[in-house]
Amino acid sequence: MGRPRIAVLPDSSAQVLRDAVEDGGGELVDVADAEALMWADATAPERLRALLDAHPGLRWVQLPFAGIEPFVDLLDDRRTWTCGKGVYAEPVAEHVLALALGGMRGIGRYARATTWSAPYGHNLLGGRVTILGGGAITTSLVRLLDPFGAELTVVRRRPDPIPGVDEVVGMDRLHQALAGRDLVVLALALTPETRGVIDAAALDAMADHAWLVNVARGGHVVTDDLVTALREGRIGGAALDVTDPEPLPVDHPLWAFDNVIVTPHVGNTPEMGRALLAVRIRENVRRYAEDRELLGPVYVDLGY
Repeated sequence: MGRPRIAVLPDSSAQVLRDAVEDGGGELVDVADAEALMWADATAPERLRALLDAHPGLRWVQLPFAGIEPFVDLLDDRRTWTCGKGVYAEPVAEHVLALALGGMRGIGRYARATTWSAPYGHNLLGGRVTILGGGAITTSLVRLLDPFGAELTVVRRRPDPIPGVDEVVGMDRLHQALAGRDLVVLALALTPETRGVIDAAALDAMADHAWLVNVARGGHVVTDDLVTALREGRIGGAALDVTDPEPLPVDHPLWAFDNVIVTPHVGNTPEMGRALLAVRIRENVRRYAEDRELLGPVYVDLGY
C-alpha cells in the first residue's frame, strides 16, 4: 500500500506526535481525508465519538494510554483499535519502586514528621512480593526487582509462566497469594471482573505490615474498605498513584494517614509520555503501511 493517510487530533497535540507519523512513513492529512486517526486526548470520549460518526471511513484508531476505560463504549469490530499498552511500562515500574521503598522504609511518615521519631521500616531486600497483572509494567518491574532478591508471585487471568517470577497463579488463588506478603502491587487492567478486587476480604488476607501500591486504576480498590483497614491497622500502609474517586477530594480521610502516600497519577507524566507514545506511533504507522500486526491491540470483546 502507499503512504497511509493519517490525522493527529486534537489540533493541540504535540508536534512530536505529528513528526512520528511522518517518520513512520505516513502522510498527515485532515481527518476528512484520513484512513487512520491518532487520538491524543484521554479525556474526550464524546468528541472522539462525534468524529467517528462523522467519518466512518476511519479504519484504525490509536488511543493514547494503556487504560481505555473512557473509550470502551466506542469500541467496535469495524475498525482496528490500538492503545498505549506497554508504552509507559518503564516509568510506571520505576514509580512502583519509588512508592514501595518510600512506604516500606517509612519515608512518607518521616517526611510528615516535625520532630525526631521512632524507627520504622521493612526491607524490600529479600522480601515477598505479589503483583496483580501480567503485562508490560509487571515485566519491567520484575527486572527492576531482580537485584533485591525478592520472592515474586504474579496473579493474572491466565497463569502462564513469566521469566523471573517464582510463581504465577490465577485470580482464583488471589487471597492465598496475598497472605504473608510484604508488598502487594496492582498493575492490571480495569475490567468488570477486576473492579473492586482489593476489598475487605482481600485486605484481611494481607499481612498487618504489608504495603499496597496501586499504579493501575483507582477502581481496583474499594476505597472505604481500604480506609477501614488503615484505620484499624490491618495493613502496613498504602501508596496510591491512582484513587477512587480521582482526583482525591481535599477532605478525604486518606490524606490524614501518615502511612499513606498519594501521588497525582504521575507514574507517567505528559512530558515522559509524549516521547514514548511517539515511538509507538512511529512503529505502528510503519507496520500499518506494511500490513503487519500492530502493537498494543485493543481486545474489543474483553474491553482492554
